[in-house]
Amino acid sequence: MMKINRVFLIVLDSVGIGGADDAKLFGDDDPNTLKTIAASKNFHTPNLARLGLFNIDGVNFYRQEKNPRGAFGRLCEASAGKDTTIGHWEIAGIISERPLPTYPEGFPTEVIAALEKSFGRKILCNKPYSGTQAIRDFGRAHEASGDLIVYTSADSVLQIAAHEKIVPVEELYDFCRQARKIMQGVHGVGRIIARPFVGQFPNYERTPRRHDFSLKPPTETILDALSKKNLATIGVGKIFDIFAGQGISRSLGVNENNSDGMKKTLRLAEENFRGLCFVNLVDFDMKFGHRRDVDGYAQAMTIFDSELGEFLSKLRADDLLMITADHGCDPAARGTDHTRENVPLLVYGEKIQAGVDLGTRKTFADIAATLAEIFSVTLQTHGESFLSQIMT
Repeated sequence: MMKINRVFLIVLDSVGIGGADDAKLFGDDDPNTLKTIAASKNFHTPNLARLGLFNIDGVNFYRQEKNPRGAFGRLCEASAGKDTTIGHWEIAGIISERPLPTYPEGFPTEVIAALEKSFGRKILCNKPYSGTQAIRDFGRAHEASGDLIVYTSADSVLQIAAHEKIVPVEELYDFCRQARKIMQGVHGVGRIIARPFVGQFPNYERTPRRHDFSLKPPTETILDALSKKNLATIGVGKIFDIFAGQGISRSLGVNENNSDGMKKTLRLAEENFRGLCFVNLVDFDMKFGHRRDVDGYAQAMTIFDSELGEFLSKLRADDLLMITADHGCDPAARGTDHTRENVPLLVYGEKIQAGVDLGTRKTFADIAATLAEIFSVTLQTHGESFLSQIMT
């Protein structure tokens, strides 16, 4: 078996491929992110098709590739959740039996009191809210008073929005760090998110200086296992934030957009390292899924597919590429929430057996188990490695 030196793991944030068996328990009827966007005139993904995206179990709405170049499969989520943190933790080997807390009625009085005392400022909003609408509805009051806009969503998040001329970005980050210390235990939300914005009412705009302050993973992940063996664990995009920096040896920071993330990944393909490059491309979710923009989502996939073509040409003989997702966010679904979906798995490399159907697998954690076997590290996980099925 040929030694693999580098693995590039790209998470297409929210690109689900059809409702999970338990989707109704999560408030979803029959979501299918990929099917929705594939019907758009803006959708054109020949490189993903050639790798086997439309050969995956249950993807029966698009033309299959006769001779796919990659291995392909469908991953089911074993964790109790449908959010970014839980999804990435499971990819990295952790199955979360309990969902992270959410606040459909806003945060309770005792939480707000603790936050206001820590901040030395009052809080506005305190409801589940669209981020863009929150700054539109509360921005003027915030500018007049200096009070902070705090809101949540259907996800396990506490978001703090502030105008950069009222609260400098570094001060906003400090408020988020204070909130992170408070939001532990029973109120341990997955992420505290800084949401700086600029402009004048009604034309406020959120800036790229968003920053996530995540709950630390409760147990060891594949990132920790690789780091212990002095193997590279490079994060691109939100990866450092999602894992609260735990197990990350190097981070290239939050992406300006998906294309920026792919440019960073292309540069890494020119470097010499042994280990894992873990990439999150969040635009699919943040800019198009939650905003229920079908054509925009489809166009973003088309752009990624073109960039993927360039990336494939940079891979070396001892490289492995994995492409997956962390949950769904069907832009045709009701509301603005994530959707409980299965996710794709595409695997490609010079020594990978083309056309292998990995079927429907029980957990995202099979990725972590496979990475552990590739790099000969020890990881406690319920995932099962598929390495022997794909290697020539």
